[in-house]
Amino acid sequence: MRLIFAGTPEVAVTALRAVLDSRHCVEAVVTRPDAPSGRGRRVERSPVAELAGSLGIEVLAPARPREPWFLDRLREIAPDCCPVTAYGGLLPQTALDIPPHGWVNLHFSVLPAWRGAAPVQHAILHGDDITGATTFRLVAELDAGPVFGVVTEPIRSADTSGDLLGRLAASGAQLLIATLDGIEEGTLRAVPQPSDGVSLAPKLTAADGLVDWKLPAHLIDRQIRACTPEPGAWTEFGGERMKLWPVTLPADGGPSALGPGDLHIERGTVFAGTGSRPVRLGDVQPPGKRRMPAADWARGLRGEQATRPGFG
Repeated sequence: MRLIFAGTPEVAVTALRAVLDSRHCVEAVVTRPDAPSGRGRRVERSPVAELAGSLGIEVLAPARPREPWFLDRLREIAPDCCPVTAYGGLLPQTALDIPPHGWVNLHFSVLPAWRGAAPVQHAILHGDDITGATTFRLVAELDAGPVFGVVTEPIRSADTSGDLLGRLAASGAQLLIATLDGIEEGTLRAVPQPSDGVSLAPKLTAADGLVDWKLPAHLIDRQIRACTPEPGAWTEFGGERMKLWPVTLPADGGPSALGPGDLHIERGTVFAGTGSRPVRLGDVQPPGKRRMPAADWARGLRGEQATRPGFG
């Protein structure tokens, strides 16, 4: 089939590479416009645009997908189908109607669970045991279209959203190819999603990464893993923001009588109190410094063995 692929971030590159290696022909890609990125806020092309441009594939980057020039170009290319992975823009019905086989979205949850921009983060945040990826036909309602196929993936106890998304990107890309093949062969039909079991996964913001040390340890563990690498988990120390990477729950329960946010430094290990039991800190990044193990950061604090007020 003649395809136009739509996607923007690095996770979409995995799907695009799989489509390029398939029997189908990618005539162009649709992606979000160039945007500031990184600490220097340099304007950069999206990862999908970078790959497509390096291969000489036409790149369409409308500020709004309803712009007339964009819709006209879609009609000129006349794709049979448009696979989508993490595009990040709302496609109007006029665009959805152009390809005869529609726009087929790869979404990283088992729909109808976790419709929205951050399904992987919310699956970890809410303690799900299983998640997956779904291919479905795009409709006007958010992630509500009929389903072509599903793969599932267990969520491991130490998974960050980055870890889990990496595995789903690989298995989901193969699901997307199988879906496109089935559509072309006429052997695959989309099935409506069930009306029950719907949950929403809005994008997480920096505010969602602020750790409340009064919460139980298992919820703090989930929050930090869900926010790693984006938007990043953090806490306040000495009135400044400090970034956090995943913590661990000590098998022996850790030091006793440690209040929420209090720190206990013992033999190179740093514990933080929570609303239930302490957690062992992993890597941290104090303001203006590099990422480092918590033990290295603790050497700069007074007292190698101490229990002290710590995080706000």
